[in-house]
Amino acid sequence: MDTKELYREILNEHNLNPAHKTSLEDATITLQGINPSCGDNITLQLKVDDNDIISDGSFTGSGCAISQASVDMMLDLVIGKSKQEALRLADIFMNMIKGTAQESDIEELDEAAALQDIAHMPARVKCAVLGWRTMNEMLGLGKDTGSGSESHCSN
Repeated sequence: MDTKELYREILNEHNLNPAHKTSLEDATITLQGINPSCGDNITLQLKVDDNDIISDGSFTGSGCAISQASVDMMLDLVIGKSKQEALRLADIFMNMIKGTAQESDIEELDEAAALQDIAHMPARVKCAVLGWRTMNEMLGLGKDTGSGSESHCSN
């Protein structure tokens, strides 16, 4: 199987059968992320415990296959990790999209590394980073609850 086939397979699996696309009733942080250029719209919900560990996460919303699959892959990676580790993985993902990440770092992204070639599709970059930017805003700014807030992508 070549790289493009693998990319399509991973993307399709996460888009058609997302593991985390549901409402999370006991979320401790909620933030809406919107990509105004194409209409992708997600609400990201995380449950962060007293030790700053992301114990659960989910998303709802609509958008293209790339935005939906990317946020699902992101949640696969960050659930069970500390907020700091989640932010570090988000940084690796953003650097991968910019083309500046080290190959050894990209390997840490597991299936999300399949989105590496999005960097060559400028119109799709905003789609791929929507969930990651929303999580960065949630965790990086230390918001406790932000239900109804918007994270407008500007990259």
